[in-house]
Amino acid sequence: MNDPSSGARLLTAGDGRLQVQGAMDFATVGRLLAEAEPLFRRNCRLLIDLSGVKTANSAGLVLLLEWMDLARSRRVSLRYLNLPESLARIADISNIRSLLPVVENGSVPSRVS
Repeated sequence: MNDPSSGARLLTAGDGRLQVQGAMDFATVGRLLAEAEPLFRRNCRLLIDLSGVKTANSAGLVLLLEWMDLARSRRVSLRYLNLPESLARIADISNIRSLLPVVENGSVPSRVS
């Protein structure tokens, strides 16, 4: 879906599952948002696996919030899996971690609910 040299990739794994690989930073989040947007129109459920994120900063957290806004406006059930520690720390400092729809690795349903 992306140029592998661009620093980030958004992969579709089928059944409403996406995986982010690479960096979630100021240089990549605009493109990741644009690439994900059509998927929010085609799916009623999305599970976004963040286990492939190598680096992330506050721009990555803003992207997660933007995806939540897209999901809400399109009535899409959205869940995040494998929140990177760097994003968890920023979310904790910002007092917004509890707002993120994160599922624990062991509790992922076979279909995203």
